[in-house]
Amino acid sequence: MRAVIYRRRGVASEVLSLEEVPVPMPGPGEVRVRIYASGVNPTDWKSRLGAGVSAEPLEEFQIPHHDGAGVIDAVGPGVASRAVGERVWVFLAAFQNRWGTAAEYALLPAGHTRPLPESVSFEFGACLGVPAVTAAHCLGNGPEELFGKSVLVSGGAGAVGHFAIELAHAAGARVAATVSSDAKAQLAREAGADLVVNYREPGSVEALRAFSPRMDRIVEVALGANLEQDLAVTGPGTIITVYASEPSGDPVIPTGRLMALNATLHYVLLYGISDRELCDSVNWVQAALEAGVLSPLPLHRYPLEEAARAQDAVEAHAVGKVLVLP
Repeated sequence: MRAVIYRRRGVASEVLSLEEVPVPMPGPGEVRVRIYASGVNPTDWKSRLGAGVSAEPLEEFQIPHHDGAGVIDAVGPGVASRAVGERVWVFLAAFQNRWGTAAEYALLPAGHTRPLPESVSFEFGACLGVPAVTAAHCLGNGPEELFGKSVLVSGGAGAVGHFAIELAHAAGARVAATVSSDAKAQLAREAGADLVVNYREPGSVEALRAFSPRMDRIVEVALGANLEQDLAVTGPGTIITVYASEPSGDPVIPTGRLMALNATLHYVLLYGISDRELCDSVNWVQAALEAGVLSPLPLHRYPLEEAARAQDAVEAHAVGKVLVLP
């Protein structure tokens, strides 16, 4: 099969190559998926560079990308939950596993797949995974917790922000989002945000406070940059959930102020959450997908031959979702 691989860590154009490798055979508890679309996330290029806990030691080679969608074409012993011919979306395919989705086939645990409704395209299925599941986990233990609550989503036009807005809105929350441009504001509104503010413009904090003096949940992409904004709408019971680190380094945490506000600062990385928490978040995404409340962001498509360019586009903060199409 054709697969994008790397044997050492480094710059995408220097270490990624398109090669022919044997089609893997599923072992106990595994399925093989014919990949029609592979989703690219920041964690993919960070792993390639050797950053973060997802960067496992390399053996012979690594096929990148956690997310994707396709059709199961083989199942291993003991797999009863999936069947050959089933359309699926997959998540965390490359976690502690060399057979990621940047290839014609991916091999992964059956539990890291979910049914893809016939009405949902493979391309949209490949957009879910890391961003949608992260968004769900950032929002709490399920939609029943959010009804009537106020939620602030920082970076409302990003992939995690997009799904956080949609999941919170569908659960009956009042949702505010921050963005950095008019084009991104339009994306956040289309996702269902009740209020969208450009954090670069004067009066953005005042607009958020007028919307809700105390947010119940804050889904945060850049804590250091947005800390004062978040504290302005934080009060007793507010949970600030941080799902990304910043190139500028770790911010100084104002422990005294957070303590006085009786607020919670919560950090999220999918690789470290429990199996139960992961399953709950995935199930929330699956239910929302089947209910038709999730939608894709603008898509940027690349062939396998241009996987390096695709990863570079994500690293350069492309607006929308970047896909590699085998």
